[in-house]
Order: sequence, then C-alpha cells, then structure tokens
Amino acid sequence: MRSLNLHLKILILLLASLGIGITAYQIFVLGIPVSQEETDDLWNIDAKVDFIASGRGPVKVQMFVPPLNQEFVSLNESFISNNYGVSVNRVDGNRRATWSARRASDRQTLYYRLAMTKRYSGERTQTTGPVFRDSIPVEGPEKIAAEALLSPIRQHSADVETFISEAIRRVNNTNDDNVRLLLGGDTSPSNKVRVIELILSIAHVPMERVHTIRLQTDIQQSPELWLRSYNGQRWLYFNPQSGEQGLPQDRLIWWTGDEPLITLEGGRGEQVSFTLNNSEINAIRLAQMTDENTDADFLEYSLYGLPLSTQQTYQVMIMIPIGVLVILVLRNLIGIQTLGTFTPVLIALAFRETQLGFGILLFTVITALGLSLRSYLEHLKLQMLPRLSVVLTFVVVLIAVISLFSHKLGLERGLSVSLFPMVILTMTIERLSITWEERGAGHAFKVAVGTLIAGSLAFLLMSVPELVYFVFTFPAVLLVLVGFMLAMGRYRGYRLTELFRFKAFLKD
Repeated sequence: MRSLNLHLKILILLLASLGIGITAYQIFVLGIPVSQEETDDLWNIDAKVDFIASGRGPVKVQMFVPPLNQEFVSLNESFISNNYGVSVNRVDGNRRATWSARRASDRQTLYYRLAMTKRYSGERTQTTGPVFRDSIPVEGPEKIAAEALLSPIRQHSADVETFISEAIRRVNNTNDDNVRLLLGGDTSPSNKVRVIELILSIAHVPMERVHTIRLQTDIQQSPELWLRSYNGQRWLYFNPQSGEQGLPQDRLIWWTGDEPLITLEGGRGEQVSFTLNNSEINAIRLAQMTDENTDADFLEYSLYGLPLSTQQTYQVMIMIPIGVLVILVLRNLIGIQTLGTFTPVLIALAFRETQLGFGILLFTVITALGLSLRSYLEHLKLQMLPRLSVVLTFVVVLIAVISLFSHKLGLERGLSVSLFPMVILTMTIERLSITWEERGAGHAFKVAVGTLIAGSLAFLLMSVPELVYFVFTFPAVLLVLVGFMLAMGRYRGYRLTELFRFKAFLKD
C-alpha cells in the first residue's frame, strides 16, 4: 500500500511538473502571450525617393533596403513605381533594390514600403564577422599622431569592447592636439568615424559602419550612423559620438558599409525621406501572418496549426476537462449530487447553443414533460428499450414543436433547441425516473437541481474567453489538471454538505 501511495505521488508530481514546465517554456522562452488581448507592434515604413531624370537616356536607381536578418521579421514588402522594373540583390550582407527604366524625364517619385514586427525571441540573428584587419596606410605626422593616441587607449582598455569605446571617446575630444591633426579641421561625424577607423586599423581591430533608422513616428529623420565590431562571438555596437555600447531596441539596421544609401544614374537631385507609423495587432494573429517568424514554430506544432474550422471544434473539446474538474469539485468536495459526472458537462455544452437562461428553461420543460410521459409508460408495464424509444421520439417531437412555436413568435433563440443532445435528454429523463422510483420524488428533485447547478457552473467557466484562450494556447496545463484529479481520487475526507449534516456529532 505504501509503494502504491509513493507511485501515485510521483505520478502526480511528474504530471504537474511537466505541465508547468512546458507552459513556462512557451511563455518565457517562446514568448507566447498569456492573454488574448496582448498585442505586438506592427511597423509600417515608407521610404520615398525623389529625383529629376535627365530624359536623355536610361535611368537606374539603386537603394539599400533592410536585410531583416536581425530581430525583425518582414510581413509585407512592396516596391511602388510607375513604368520601372524592380529587382533586389544581396551584396556583402546587404540587400539592394534596383529600379530601372529605358526612358524617364522630369521629377520622378519611387516608394519602398515595408511592414514588419519583432521576432518572438527578441534576439538578433547572429552572424559571424572578421576578427582581424590590415592597417590603413598612413605616413608622416598623421602616423605619429595616431600612434600617440593608441598608447593611452591601450593602457585604459582590457578587451576589444573597452578598446573601441576608449578610442571613440578620445577621438571625440577635439581639445587633443593629436585628434585635431588627424581631423584636419573637419569635425563632422563622418570624418570622426574615419579617424576612429584609422586608429582601430593600426591595432588590427575590424570595424564596420552601420546605418540605422529609429523606430519612432512623427519625426523627420535620416539614417543614423553606428559602428560595430565582431569580437569572435558576437557583434558589438557603438555610438560613434559617445562611445556608448549596445544598439538600442528602437533601431532598425538599414545597411552596413561605406557606400551611400542611394546611387542614381541618368538623373540628379536624389533624395530619400522616411515616414513611419505604428499600430497594434493581436500577438497570435500576427504570428500566424508570417512563416518567416522562425521563433513562432509553436504555431506549426500546436492547435493553431489546424484548419480554422477544426480549431473552432477543438476550442470546445479542450474545455471539457475544465467542466469535468468543476463537477469533480462539486461532487467530491462540496457534496452536490448530480446525474453522474459527464451528464452535467454535456448539458453545459448544450447551453453553448441556447445560452444559460433559455437553456435551463428548455431543459426544465422538456425534462418535466418527459418524466410525466415516463411515469405514464411505467403503468403500461413496458420493457426498458421500448420505453426509451418512446421517450426519445417524444423528445424529438417536443423539440420540433418548441422550435416551430418559437419561430412563429419571433423567438429565434428557440430554434437552437434542436441542437440539444436528444439522447442526453432522454437518458436524463430515464435516470431521473429511476431515481424517483428507487429513492423518492424529493431525492430525484434534488439530483435534478444539482445537475442543473453543476451544468450551469461548468458552462460559465467553460465560456470564459480568457480561459478558453489560455487552455487552447497552452494545452499542457491539462496535465496539471490530471495531476489534481489523481490527487482527488484519494480524498476520503468530509464533503462540505456533510459537515452541515453531521454538525451535531462534531460538537459532541
């Protein structure tokens, strides 16, 4: 007996741990929202290209577009133009869009539009990079100034990350004579980046220029320059103005390298302007909109991977254990008597079609009339099978009559009575009549009321939208319910109603 108890406890612990573990993995690792109301940001970015075509020959416009191999995933990408051919090519880790036309004149406008969202993992896709680079050739005073800056940078750094940060900080100190010499009077951000790159190359530290867009609406913006270097394990991002390390979450990498954003052949005056807007969309629906979201593989191997019509069926089926749990608690802990365990749950499912108030009314009317017929048939001394057949036929006819009168009276809710499980009603009537004969009318009435109460509570709990979403999205929680049900199987204590019945004995 002791080994059996131990076996049961281990089984309960295993099921509960497995259910909690899988659910926690889905929530904290995969990032699946725990609420149906949870939303994700959906960003729409428009890049407008304006230029004046010469009109004397072909026109070719090349512009970098986001590689999207980071923490963002594309939902839709479109190239809007009039009489232009469009192609997209990959060049040195970047994506470059090319618009081309045989003839064009006057002012031209092209659009690149991107709809995107963050990946579920919230982590950037890691790519490898160089860990060594050759020195940029430099001679004369510039070489002496660069080496003079390198000495304190090496003394105040411990690794690649601190080395680059210190180099950026030193170059931005324009009071330093060596820095002024290297800048040559040009203190623009791009020239400072050139000097930073020179110093890092002498130390053989690789560096790339990263051009980003800030994910922020209602502002005029142009690509923002950042620096990055690969330390052998991951990319390190740096602000070239302050030396701050780490690319902010609201930055989208547009392209990397030294080349300009746009190049134009056959025209002049090219300009690119960016417009961003943000909206919110249901997180699960957003994950279903794209197959590129590799961190949402749970959709492929979950109930969300089923066809929509099948999903609707399983949203009902998967709540049945919740209804059974309600009946289990009502019977084993509270002591409410019902017609078995599953009859109240099936009645609760029928209430989904008729709604609670109308369903209770119909159930009461049909059951009362059915019991009356069952009582009359008992006097005819019929066997059980013919008696059940007559009751079933009577229930069908009664349902048809109620539906007909409801339609004539304009009560469309009454039409849903046809979806009531006829067999359930018939067996309910039969079992209530047997209870009536064996234990009296009072007990039969008590059981009927208990069944209605249990079915109503089960229906109310099974209809909570937040609970339906949670169980459907995280079906592993049913393992926890199974563990609780197994634990209830060994409960031998008093029920709540019994405490009232034996109140006098407890006082003694």
